Amino acid sequence: MSRPLHVLVVTDSFPPGCGGSGWSTWELVRGLLARGHRVDVVHARAAASTGVSTDAYEGVPVVRLEQRAPALPYVRNIIKNEVLWRRLAAYLLDRHLRDPIDVVHAQHVLTTVPAIRAARRAGRPVVATVRDYWPVCYWSDLIHDPTQPALCPGCSAGMMTRCIRPRAGAAWPAAVPLIPYMRANLATKQRTLARAHAVIAVSSTIAADLERRAPAIPRERLHTIPNPIDMDVLDEAYAHSTPPLDEPYVLYAGKLALNKGVQYLLPALARARIHWPLVVVGDGPMRSELEARARQMRIDMRVLGWQNREEVWRWMQHAAILAFPSYGPESLSRVLIEGAALGAPIAAMNTGGTPDIITHEVTGLLSNDADGLARDLHRLAGDETLRRSLGAAARADVHARFASTTVVARVEGVYREVLRDRAS
Repeated sequence: MSRPLHVLVVTDSFPPGCGGSGWSTWELVRGLLARGHRVDVVHARAAASTGVSTDAYEGVPVVRLEQRAPALPYVRNIIKNEVLWRRLAAYLLDRHLRDPIDVVHAQHVLTTVPAIRAARRAGRPVVATVRDYWPVCYWSDLIHDPTQPALCPGCSAGMMTRCIRPRAGAAWPAAVPLIPYMRANLATKQRTLARAHAVIAVSSTIAADLERRAPAIPRERLHTIPNPIDMDVLDEAYAHSTPPLDEPYVLYAGKLALNKGVQYLLPALARARIHWPLVVVGDGPMRSELEARARQMRIDMRVLGWQNREEVWRWMQHAAILAFPSYGPESLSRVLIEGAALGAPIAAMNTGGTPDIITHEVTGLLSNDADGLARDLHRLAGDETLRRSLGAAARADVHARFASTTVVARVEGVYREVLRDRAS
């Protein structure tokens, strides 16, 4: 039997207050512990003040390294990147990498560069998980112009000039001199990521984009392994939850932001002629705009704001339809995986890693644009048998492919491969 490993997980997102990437990191930690490994967690984040503290999440000690970052455009980005990189790398070398760590596992945009730098300086094997497009896009979403359907083909100086405009508004000419910094920042991320002993992409789309847009990463070091999902806790919720409404409803779960495609949701519902309530579990910068449009279009939209995980799962399980519009290329949506695990009938736009989760006409419906989403919503609303069959197939499929026990074993396999390669 293989000996237990000592793994240092370095992340910029971790429970209790986090999004899907943080919960995926927690499932990795939890799964490694269940397999008998020792895991240390360092969570670095931008905050209101600078400091280091230690707490615990579900019994796991977590070091929280905070870096004060003022709310000044671009200045905040430099502090969250280059300043935090230097501080976190020095901290890891001084406090953690003096111990006999077997593997450092870097997670997410803010912590991967310093974790790789520190691990390399200490002579430790390092693995990096890439969960979105940060190595190939300064903004991590490939959106260069929100008025255009096409995504950015590459971070050239010309494309960066275009992508700055919608983000900086009328002040965009003053932001143009920052393009050399942005290009240097992205080049540093790619160059450093290429120094990892293994890179895990969470979807086939992320892997393909890394191969195409970050060719410095050796192909033989690139692995495609999805995020782990704790199916046992979802099954427990599935067995004991009660419907939150006495009528059918369409559910949207997630951030109310442009890259999530929420601008397509209300028109698609109107074209689908669905008169069920639209329940939104989430919040974001487009909330007021969407609420105003819903009133104008006479759509019964009920925005619940952010909810705890158990409540989100309850809304997912009993939804007549889980609607998943998308504009930016979803890397691998935790909402879709959890919704599928709970048997929700899904209508999703086919972007990014979504087809890694949903097979069209088998475990859900996939569309290529907003008109297609409207047709799929209309079709699901009118066919209860189809809703039941798609939901049941999706539930069985994701249990087989995304269960934490299966996924974490694959991640451990990468660790062992890296250690064997270094020993040979």
